[in-house]
Amino acid sequence: MDTIVIILLLIYVLIILISILGLTSMSVAALIGAVLTAWFGIQYGIFDYEGAVGFVDFQLLALLIGTMIVVEVAKRGGLFNVFALYAIKISGGHPARLFVSICVVSALVSMFLSDPTAMLLVAAATVTITKLLKYDPTPYFLSAAIMINLGGTSTLIGSVSNMIIGLEAEITFLEFLSFLGIGEIMLWGITILALYFIFRSRLGTKKSLPEYDPMEGVKDPQIFSRSIIILVLLVILFISVDLIGVGPEAVALGCGILALLVCRVDPAEIFRELDWETVFFIAGFMFIVGGLEQTQFLGDLSTQLFDFAGGSSLIATQLTLWVSGGASAFVSNIAVALTFTPIVSAQALSGLNIDAIWSALILGTNLGGATTPFSGAVMMMAVGTLKREKIEIHFSDFVKVGVITTLIQLAFSSIYLIFRFGLM
Repeated sequence: MDTIVIILLLIYVLIILISILGLTSMSVAALIGAVLTAWFGIQYGIFDYEGAVGFVDFQLLALLIGTMIVVEVAKRGGLFNVFALYAIKISGGHPARLFVSICVVSALVSMFLSDPTAMLLVAAATVTITKLLKYDPTPYFLSAAIMINLGGTSTLIGSVSNMIIGLEAEITFLEFLSFLGIGEIMLWGITILALYFIFRSRLGTKKSLPEYDPMEGVKDPQIFSRSIIILVLLVILFISVDLIGVGPEAVALGCGILALLVCRVDPAEIFRELDWETVFFIAGFMFIVGGLEQTQFLGDLSTQLFDFAGGSSLIATQLTLWVSGGASAFVSNIAVALTFTPIVSAQALSGLNIDAIWSALILGTNLGGATTPFSGAVMMMAVGTLKREKIEIHFSDFVKVGVITTLIQLAFSSIYLIFRFGLM
């Protein structure tokens, strides 16, 4: 193995370890890795400065930022909070119905929101309701976090890893739904059922809900109504990108600009609330993966991994699903997605069922993110919220729930992919 390959691999491993151990923020760790990768890569002649700049996928960043702007404006209008409170009100204070309502709403909201944002909104509603009804919030919180992680798997804009994989694989919004839509609905039902059986003894007894109007939380009806129209427009345009001849990043940025214009919100406030941590983490990590890609290491790794499949799309798909799912249980699924996309992309002309493999990567990177308290931002936020409410949860209890649900989800996904893509 060449010296430069060893150096860049060490940088990659170092940044992953720094992120896992929390020695600094993920964005700072990734930017440090980007600087080191650029320095050593240029010094060893693996790439030049102009080539290094090309490692950053500005289409992905534009898609991410545009979607964040639309969502932030909609959040200011109170759309998602109203959505959550209506679903809770429909439950009528019945603990089982309340539990299912929170799970379904969590998944639905995360289809269009970033996972941390969805967690913040659902957490606020869940804290309020469980306090009023004097329920143990732990089963509701953890289930909501797991469903948010699952719901984000459903659409192209549901999670950052989906955006990364979708753009690299050139999967349209509709193709994304056609590949995974039915499987996702089934996964929602299976996961909610599993969580209910795990937590049913802790859900509490039926109580009367206090009288409240979910619409009372809407501070600006004009922003509320206009943000609904823009969010619907965003989804329609995503579905129609092939017809209008532009990329999803242009749609996202265009709708973001429109939201700022017609909703008359302060752009400075919106920009301050965007998840710049994720944006800079992705940009920095792109440098690290791009440098490794230039050494041909990832191409060689791809060949070795898929040679193990022996030309079988079935084995290749299952290998991708379980390896990416296992990796995402310990490493940020954004990092896993950025690492695996060039590995899978190298197999585009191999004759394997590439749509099945991309779908396996989408499922694996997302589903593995709810295994432990450190698997992803949603899980860490859920634990943090419980601690702020002075509710302690043991690591073993969390892992038990996370491992059970993740294994169930991955096992079902294995079967679903076989039948959806005819891999037998």
